[in-house]
Amino acid sequence: MEIRPDKKLITKSWLILISLSIVIVLFACLLHIIPALDNDVDLEQFSFYLWRIVFIAIILMWIIAAPIIILWIKNLSYFIETDKIVINKGILTKIKQNIPFRMVTDFMLERTLYDRWLGIGSIKIQTAGQTQNATGYEGKLAGLINWDELHEKLRSDLTEARASTKEISEPPKVNENALENILIELKKISRILEKGK
Repeated sequence: MEIRPDKKLITKSWLILISLSIVIVLFACLLHIIPALDNDVDLEQFSFYLWRIVFIAIILMWIIAAPIIILWIKNLSYFIETDKIVINKGILTKIKQNIPFRMVTDFMLERTLYDRWLGIGSIKIQTAGQTQNATGYEGKLAGLINWDELHEKLRSDLTEARASTKEISEPPKVNENALENILIELKKISRILEKGK
């Protein structure tokens, strides 16, 4: 089953960029305290340079981030297969990330403030010690409209995968005589090696 993130994920990215722009402007407003504290600083000249730097920084942020966000989300897709989850991502370098169900320990549903406002959600995939990320999650399915149904489906698929793994991985019958014969042979080899020293 192929799943693509909803276009609302791009809207979420725009909202994050707008929020960052507002934070930068508020920080610049706070910097106006400096001329008030130091009489040697000319308020008019300080404001002139400060606001030019702020607006150039915001414009550069939008010019750089906007195309990257659009291309990243356009190239993002997820495939839910019977034994694994595949995440395709990347702009210049294409990455195909395979996460087998046998390695998955849990699925976490995540809905940020922007997600709840836009009606989307994300599912994080946690694996048993396989991730290199500090978050502990191997992959993330972001920008999902039907996050709740997919979360339940993934959990049931995980339960089925674990049940089939348990059936397959029953320990084989141990032949006690074979183990004793191996132990005897190992002792003989050990004695021969000790004599050789």
